[in-house]
Amino acid sequence: MTPEKQNIYQLFSTISDYFSPKIIGEVNDVYIKLAKVKGQDVPWHTHKNEDELFYVIKGGLTLELRNDDSVHLDTGELFTVKAGVEHRVHTEEECWLMLIENKSTQHTGDVKAPITKSIDEQNY
Repeated sequence: MTPEKQNIYQLFSTISDYFSPKIIGEVNDVYIKLAKVKGQDVPWHTHKNEDELFYVIKGGLTLELRNDDSVHLDTGELFTVKAGVEHRVHTEEECWLMLIENKSTQHTGDVKAPITKSIDEQNY
């Protein structure tokens, strides 16, 4: 299998739904995903056994962490939410994110919400 070069800006141009991550690649047991977010639709949730990395490609994002200070990320910044930390994200303007997470990570943890997507729904 020959690796394929990808341009994430072109990939983002094909994503129309907010809070709907798309898997663009994988490295070992980790998925690399792109998502557009806007608003406050992500529920409080936890990934019990997995860390989750958020990298802002464009825009800004607030990561709320239960029992801790919120973290605001701007373009080019990243933050890792450690396993077991309850969190949610929100933004007023459109934000483009790259997410790096284990293949076993459920989109919204054990919480089922209108935005929850299965792995099949996250395939590009």
